[in-house]
Amino acid sequence: MSEEQKIEQAEQESDNEGVVKFKGKYIAAVGRRKTSVANIRLYKKGSGGIVVNGKKLSEYFSADKIAIVKHPLKLTGILKDIDLSINVKGGGSNGQAEAIRHGITRALILLDENYKSALKAVALMTRDARKKERKKPGLKKARRAPQWSKR
Repeated sequence: MSEEQKIEQAEQESDNEGVVKFKGKYIAAVGRRKTSVANIRLYKKGSGGIVVNGKKLSEYFSADKIAIVKHPLKLTGILKDIDLSINVKGGGSNGQAEAIRHGITRALILLDENYKSALKAVALMTRDARKKERKKPGLKKARRAPQWSKR
């Protein structure tokens, strides 16, 4: 069964809102980046279907973001062997793509501990904790102070 057939079958089994769903047991993981949070469901038996917020991956992201999302799957070589159902919220498209990548990495390690060394070597396991710094009172931005004049 090809990827398109699998997604079409999942669309037929969807609820009234048209959200694509996969059936069966899954491995759950959470990925985060900036203000984005991605909930990942990794289905062991699949054909490589990736669904993000009820849409196909190619409909939800542009080509450069798709490369970010698929990076851990290409490293481990199981891109065509699993299905992924992803719910992501918050942040922008880049933060969401990186949150999904982080969650997929965590799910793959739960699937097989042997993937850990390969994923750790390219720093995919580490959560990128950089966020926007908050604005402080008396300042124009987080650190930018008003111009000071002696007289």
